[in-house]
Amino acid sequence: MFDQLLAPENAVFSAALLLMLMIGAVQAIGLAGDIDADGDADGDAGVADTLLAWAGIGRVPFLMWLVIFLALFGALGLGLQQLITALTGGPGTNLLMVPLTAVGALPVTGAAARVVARVLPGIETTAIERDELIGRFAEISIGTARVGHPARARVTDEHGQPHQIMVEPDSADQIFQTGESVLLVKREGDIFKAFTRGDFYLPKLD
Repeated sequence: MFDQLLAPENAVFSAALLLMLMIGAVQAIGLAGDIDADGDADGDAGVADTLLAWAGIGRVPFLMWLVIFLALFGALGLGLQQLITALTGGPGTNLLMVPLTAVGALPVTGAAARVVARVLPGIETTAIERDELIGRFAEISIGTARVGHPARARVTDEHGQPHQIMVEPDSADQIFQTGESVLLVKREGDIFKAFTRGDFYLPKLD
């Protein structure tokens, strides 16, 4: 079985399945940032919007859509290669099979995304804009944050969903340590600015 997965004609499809597993693992341990597809569009829906809706993009968070697509792309590609080998005695070339499989996987991904969105309706309703995190407390999870040197922090949104963000002090005279709770006051690009809550260095009462 491993010989088939590692065969040159199956390498792209096996890599897709491996990437799918890696994304799932990263999401499970909470190291991935917020990569959600926005379902909003200004004006009338054009051809691009129609294609995105057809493929299911925007119905679920983008990372979930990507995991579904990679799983279907990899499984469909491996299955088609086995079918072609059984019918012709040899596998199809990657130049033909990769785009063919990608096109075939898109409508199936769209259908799967619609099913997932119906089964788990909270997925769409809990997707938020990053600016909605402003005003919430975050906890520095990795590193020490200084102005110009942000550290990773964990913040929970109004739906109870955790987000991994990068935070630095809004004031040059502050330094945030691992485990410190800080108030998010604004966002500049991908970096959130914050003030310390002020109780990190106070003695803890048993």
